[in-house]
Amino acid sequence: MNVLRIAAFSDDEVGGNPAGVVIADELPSSAEMMRIASEVGYSETVFATRQGAGWRVRYFSPTTEVAFCGHATIALGAALTLGFGSGVFPLVLNQGDISVEGRRQGNVMAVALQSPPTRSRTVAPILVSKALALFGFRPEDIHPDIPPAVIHAGADHLVLMLNSREALSSMNYDFETGRALMLREGWVTVLLGYAETPQLFHTRNAFAYGGVYEDPATGAATAALAGYLRDIQWPHKDSIEVVQGHDMGVRCLLRAEFGSEIGSSIRVCGTARMM
Repeated sequence: MNVLRIAAFSDDEVGGNPAGVVIADELPSSAEMMRIASEVGYSETVFATRQGAGWRVRYFSPTTEVAFCGHATIALGAALTLGFGSGVFPLVLNQGDISVEGRRQGNVMAVALQSPPTRSRTVAPILVSKALALFGFRPEDIHPDIPPAVIHAGADHLVLMLNSREALSSMNYDFETGRALMLREGWVTVLLGYAETPQLFHTRNAFAYGGVYEDPATGAATAALAGYLRDIQWPHKDSIEVVQGHDMGVRCLLRAEFGSEIGSSIRVCGTARMM
């Protein structure tokens, strides 16, 4: 089975988060998709097959199926653009419908996804304490205007917004302890972030849930973060820029664009390059 390897949310022709992309006449069994994703070894491999006017899509990390993955969707949009030309491609996920749009832009593809609806909720203080302890942070390390929350755009993520870039750079955690916590609470990633300006964020994402210590670009978490900033009336001016992967040596650039309607879809944009 042909597996394309595409780096999503690249910094033009460098960086980006690798994803496997399989476009098949029909989807393999869940066990076979799990096996392929494990062999590919990237944080996500996406599988797609035609369904009506759109595409049926499923996402697998090396250890589990994931409801929605942003960077793999961007990679899929690039693959569909390469195979079928520029356009908008409707996607049918396990839990809803979204779309991805792609066009060629020199040696890379410019791709944008429309996320599932967003929502956010507060986190019990005991869980905040456990999450802070996991990463070695203290309550005073948290940004006072962006409190911890469970944020959602197709999947749940815990957000811990820090008040310094140095704290973000120090991210470190015990993988097995983190994986147990994330699986128990249903947090697909823990998003650590720092707001350099109201519209420029630096983020890191622990992805022990999916068997990966850290993911260098997470479009789903970025969509969820944008929805949360809208919920708390952060002065975002309808868009944010996110730099991710820098501390891993794999710089990735993401942009989220959104309107004022609470819960509505987020447009997450970036470039993708073939590997």
